[in-house]
Amino acid sequence: MSAGFGFTSAAAPVDWDALTRYATEVMGRAYAPYSSYRVGAAGLVEDGRVVLGCNVENAAYGVALCAECGMISALHSTGGGRLRAVVCVDGQGQPIMPCGRCRQLIWEHGGAECQVLTPRGPVAMSEVLPDAFDETDLQQ
Repeated sequence: MSAGFGFTSAAAPVDWDALTRYATEVMGRAYAPYSSYRVGAAGLVEDGRVVLGCNVENAAYGVALCAECGMISALHSTGGGRLRAVVCVDGQGQPIMPCGRCRQLIWEHGGAECQVLTPRGPVAMSEVLPDAFDETDLQQ
């Protein structure tokens, strides 16, 4: 599996099971020697690519990289675009909510309509991060 590859047509419904499998597979590559809390993230891009990321810890705890950060980096390193759907999983492959910083990253690269798989099911970013700050706030 690579950082970005064909997944589905842009108009097809989100295959949450497949996206969860991708997130779970990449979670196995996480570098988490300090917390042992492994996280994987998979994002479906509007053009059908899937981009992946896993968390990478550091002995200086505050500079660890979240899985979602790696996923966003993969988004841009494989051609950019907008996210349609995102899944983040824990070490057991169960969906988890992104942290606050990562919610902002997902909003920036997917917007209000991007769907995130939560423990209660798929939810639009507009519900995950209501009243989000974005580029329109910078233009005022």
